[in-house]
Amino acid sequence: MTEAQFQKQVQEFLLRQGVWYVKYWGGGQFTKAGVPDLLCCVNGRFVGIELKTEKGRVSKLQEYTLAKIKESGGQAFVLRPSGFQAFKEFIKGEVNPCNSVTAE
Repeated sequence: MTEAQFQKQVQEFLLRQGVWYVKYWGGGQFTKAGVPDLLCCVNGRFVGIELKTEKGRVSKLQEYTLAKIKESGGQAFVLRPSGFQAFKEFIKGEVNPCNSVTAE
């Protein structure tokens, strides 16, 4: 699976969950390099998602940016196809936090 194919799956999932996101492309003359591929707002929380194939490498600048997002109180992930199911569960829990609580 290519990164573009994986990105499409992730974006479709986020749309179905009602998550606002923007696809960010960095590195051009007028944009900042190292910014995660998808910038999201999930239930009021900032989430940065760097998409990679199973063999894709994260640059030092991307690692730095993800760490800064976390230090600032946001969530940041390097998301690979092998981690997509766990990511889906995380997003579903953030979108509907009451789903993880059992009523008595």
